[in-house]
Amino acid sequence: MTDAGRLLEEMNERSREVFRRVVEGYLHSGEPVGSRTLTREMSEKVSAATIRNVMQDLEYLGLLDSPHVSAGRMPTEFGLRMFVDGLMEIGDPAAEDRDAIESGLTSEDESVTSLLDRVGSALSGVTQGASLVLAPKHEAPLRHIEFVSLSQDRALVVLVFADGHVENRVFQPPPGQTASSFREAANFLNSIVSGHTLSELEHIISIEIARHRQELDSLARELVEGGAAFWENEGTSYERLIVRGRSHLLGGSEEEEELERIRNLFDDLERKRDIAEFLELTEAGEGVRIFIGSENKLFSLSGSSLVVSPYMNADRKIVGAVGVIGPTRLNYGRIVPIVDYTAQLVGRLIADRGQ
Repeated sequence: MTDAGRLLEEMNERSREVFRRVVEGYLHSGEPVGSRTLTREMSEKVSAATIRNVMQDLEYLGLLDSPHVSAGRMPTEFGLRMFVDGLMEIGDPAAEDRDAIESGLTSEDESVTSLLDRVGSALSGVTQGASLVLAPKHEAPLRHIEFVSLSQDRALVVLVFADGHVENRVFQPPPGQTASSFREAANFLNSIVSGHTLSELEHIISIEIARHRQELDSLARELVEGGAAFWENEGTSYERLIVRGRSHLLGGSEEEEELERIRNLFDDLERKRDIAEFLELTEAGEGVRIFIGSENKLFSLSGSSLVVSPYMNADRKIVGAVGVIGPTRLNYGRIVPIVDYTAQLVGRLIADRGQ
């Protein structure tokens, strides 16, 4: 059992109710909750002085904090974690939320990327937060590869997959490449790529280069050996991540501290590669995960929360993730089922397309 779980078990019924109502009030309004407010809401009739004493005990335990001496209390990150893990009630998403997510997502003639872009926009609109969608990697076998020179230090590799999908990737070729070396490298690769996915090719290529080293022109060999630029494609994670709804994070914030938090969050969101790599870690396990404030090193400066869930393809393999990022006072009870539902919906759409 976690420290939060043990602490929750040790609290009496009154302390749990005061704690729950403070957290729920704060998540609803974004403002500290005072003792006088709670006297009107408690299930038993208690004085404001009694509630203040309970609040002080909860503050001593690290669950609540008081921004000002005379103000009410608000939950700490530790308190939010305990609430989320032990007290939060999660139901099904509201019908209007489901409808908003599903609206316009039935088109069958658009690309997966376009579909996921629309999912991200819908998720952002419903939750009024920034949405993150990690698109699946394209794992179909390759059929053909072509190199095109764009300039002295830029080239294009055209990847044609067996399912008809085509990707164009710009990369920096080794110096001195010629039209002849591009052609020779492409011919060599096309003799071995058929039927293999990109993730399988790195090992196969190294074996084939060793086997045919004498037959390959040195420039062509250098181009093939440097193929990590498009096999692994370091930009892939970046390109797989779709971020929508940054503007929602601004809200009506006027306080300098809140604006600074949002500026830090925007900086985090600009580091798409880091976030994509982090979301890929969620592909290791099922279910919705909640990262509150400093629990997630990526967003520790901005003190933001991330609610994220992986989604599966037709083979029940986790291939991507969807999530919502916002302030720690997210309405977790509403956001969690929305993210979970969206992940399941995306999984069905991906499966229907045979991805």
